[in-house]
Amino acid sequence: MKAMVLTAYKKLEILEVPKPVPQVNEVLIRVKACGICGSDIYGYDGSTGRRQPPVIMGHEAAGVIEELGSAVTGWKVGERVTFDSTIFCGACRYCLEGFENLCDNRRVLGVSCNEYKKDGAFAEYIVVPQRILYHIPDNVSFEQATIVEPLSVAFHAVNLTNGIMNRSAVVVGTGMVGLLVIQALRAAGFGMIIAVDTHKDRLATALANGADEIMLSNGRAPGKIKALTNGIGVDTAFEVVGSDSSLNLAINSVRKGGTVTVIGNLAARTSFPLQSTVTRQLKIQGSCASNGEYPACLDMMARGSVNVDVIISQVASLEEGPQWFEKLYNREVNMLKVVLTP
Repeated sequence: MKAMVLTAYKKLEILEVPKPVPQVNEVLIRVKACGICGSDIYGYDGSTGRRQPPVIMGHEAAGVIEELGSAVTGWKVGERVTFDSTIFCGACRYCLEGFENLCDNRRVLGVSCNEYKKDGAFAEYIVVPQRILYHIPDNVSFEQATIVEPLSVAFHAVNLTNGIMNRSAVVVGTGMVGLLVIQALRAAGFGMIIAVDTHKDRLATALANGADEIMLSNGRAPGKIKALTNGIGVDTAFEVVGSDSSLNLAINSVRKGGTVTVIGNLAARTSFPLQSTVTRQLKIQGSCASNGEYPACLDMMARGSVNVDVIISQVASLEEGPQWFEKLYNREVNMLKVVLTP
């Protein structure tokens, strides 16, 4: 089969590789669309250490069932499906307690790190366990279905935050996930939503998709946020970048007793304002992937409750994938999501 393989850092090639064979509880899927994630871009140059060559990247995908393993039940050849990016074991303590996203034996599609290697969906075919499959509603396209993975990440973070009606929030970083967090906050009944970013065009998109206020990310942003909230700060902040400056901005924007939910993990470590966190009794929590939000997200997409079309900037062929990776990596284009079709 044809696949786009990261053969060396900053080098992607379209190669012929063996077609995967499903095991007893797995299904073979003909990939119809797969999105380029920001984590793929940072893995492209080796900066994350989680895309060690050779590997087929890609975890935001959708397709059609081509073949069933001998023990697979409840699924048919020809069905339109998408799938979770996380493969969980179903047997460890965390899985048994309902925290599959924290599985001790978790593997992620398209990731090759020191612990494991699992090829992803930038290919004509992929094999996945039946337990991570989901039906695509009839009125949701394959391209739209690729957005369910980041959308579920956004809703997972909002669900963890336990917001109350009309609670105020700031979202630091309005890339793809940040924009989806804004939509999730609006759907969850949050009140004032403030978007912060370094890109004016992304802020304009945020304003058109649920944000009430927008502002550029700089040293004056926390003061402006407090001015919009009667001088006290927002109830909760969502950090969707993963850097020193964005994390500190999020922490400095919340009120005493507020909550900061960290989604971005671009950097392995950041500086942390310990005294400010302790003396203001802040709650800091991480949000990892998603955990059961796929069905609800697919239903909301089908009903038009969320707008995923605003996320998709370009649809291109898999053969064009190496050129699009280079453009995105070098920031030659300012796009939220490029979707590749084999």
